[in-house]
Amino acid sequence: MRRIDLKKANAARSNTIRDINRQIVLNYVRELGPISRAAIARETALQRSTISLIVDELRVVGLIEEVSGESTGGRPPSLLSLRTVDAVAIGVDLGTVKTVMASSDLAGRVLEQEEFPTDPDVKKTLEKIVDCSQRLIGKTRGAIEGIGISVPGVVDPESGNLYVPHFNWRNAPIAETLTQATSLPVSMDNDANAAALAELWFGRPEIREVRDFILVLVEQGVGTGIVFDGQVYRGEGGTAGEFGHMTIGTGAPVECAVGSRECWEAFASERSAVARYQKLARSNGDDVSFSAVMDLALKGERNARAALKETARYLGIGIANLIQGLAPEAVIVGGPIARVWPVIVEDLKASVDSSICRGFPSTPILDSTLGSEPTLMGALSLVLASKFASAPVA
Repeated sequence: MRRIDLKKANAARSNTIRDINRQIVLNYVRELGPISRAAIARETALQRSTISLIVDELRVVGLIEEVSGESTGGRPPSLLSLRTVDAVAIGVDLGTVKTVMASSDLAGRVLEQEEFPTDPDVKKTLEKIVDCSQRLIGKTRGAIEGIGISVPGVVDPESGNLYVPHFNWRNAPIAETLTQATSLPVSMDNDANAAALAELWFGRPEIREVRDFILVLVEQGVGTGIVFDGQVYRGEGGTAGEFGHMTIGTGAPVECAVGSRECWEAFASERSAVARYQKLARSNGDDVSFSAVMDLALKGERNARAALKETARYLGIGIANLIQGLAPEAVIVGGPIARVWPVIVEDLKASVDSSICRGFPSTPILDSTLGSEPTLMGALSLVLASKFASAPVA
């Protein structure tokens, strides 16, 4: 039973039930469309007249459209689908190496995409983001409704305070500057939180019925996005989920973002896998990327596979700690490392099993289906999810 927070509680309005019903109808169209009004009425037990009123409202604001179904001999049935004619969102995946930006339709389908190196100078990176945003907006018909930004750092959603340890950026006015330049609302969040939000709304079907899960994001660092009761848990000041800096050993192959060789990130990140490969292959002088290590592993190269399997072992140790501490219904592993899931999955799960206390229930551990850049989908989800979580109608 959830205790009411009187500081944040809103009294029920006369149209609260209508708003909830509208949200339900929109999400049936999103997940099951094309779908008929009659099918929604059967699934929801709402009256056909209520469904028709809601559908008319959603059509007026451009969230859904009518399409023709297949004819069985007579007149083709009229079905409902999300309206995906226009781009409605821009996502900014601000990474430590590169920044990827894209526009998408209401269903999360990427329409236009650009990328550029992330400059350690926040002003220069922000100039590139503004320029790219204006180009993407110019390719649409004025339908962009918002911009979402995922960043590799701590974001306080209440105050907007920001800290990106990799670049030592503190409270840079990224959202404010972008809003001034585009006249669009801007939402910003930690990259792992954003990726978890994308998993919740656009990820694999197995997660649709899951209310509590953890997204482990493996990139240059390791981050976690926590979903409790169907919503991202951010904690005080947006600092929840910083499990990448929990201590799991000593003498890691690389330092974490703040200089430690004892935390999970230093043992289980992309950088740690590359360092292991370089040591095994005796290629310390070579500039080897994580992508190259994955390519070699998929081809069966012994040192690359060994480096990834050892990284997976440490990844499993950290995941076991998360399972024992938070008891999620599922754990999802995302980021570029999902591309080599067949190489690492057995070692990862074996590590979890050997690290977890006997008697704990088995927790499904899955790879992300959002591709190698779940944080881009996360950035887009910061705009798109708000459409489905509370379908506002004027």
